[in-house]
Amino acid sequence: MKKRMIIKGHDKNIFVRFWNFCWNIYYKNPEIWNYLIVGVLTTIVSLAVKYFLLFTIFDASNPLELQIAIIISWICAVTFAYVTNRIFVFHSKSKKYIQEITKFFSGRILTLLMEMLIMWFFVTLLKLDTDTWVIIWTLVCQVLVTIFNYIISKFLVFINK
Repeated sequence: MKKRMIIKGHDKNIFVRFWNFCWNIYYKNPEIWNYLIVGVLTTIVSLAVKYFLLFTIFDASNPLELQIAIIISWICAVTFAYVTNRIFVFHSKSKKYIQEITKFFSGRILTLLMEMLIMWFFVTLLKLDTDTWVIIWTLVCQVLVTIFNYIISKFLVFINK
């Protein structure tokens, strides 16, 4: 692939070289980078809702309240993720909206159950329920969920661009 010069004529400037370097990395596989950007935004939505609920309304040491907070944050994040992935990442032109949404939400339900199981095991069963441990296990879950969600979206949901 040919290197692109996004900003031309200033190749001695280290900031311009860094900017061009970053854009060249992006252009090698924009779908993955767009997915990561949308994934970060989706994670922010999920974490913001979850932490708001766990640190204001619910108690993370209460197993039921922990799971309710996860479900509410999941609904907000998945709704955001579907719209942004359809438009910005996979550029879906499918007219089979119901089928696409069903597959998308089904895949997300699978990863929600994975997250709930991991959180239940570490936070509830092993009693790692301090704020710090809740944050750590939530972040571990987010990494795993992001990887699995990309695979599901790429190969099962948005297969017809």
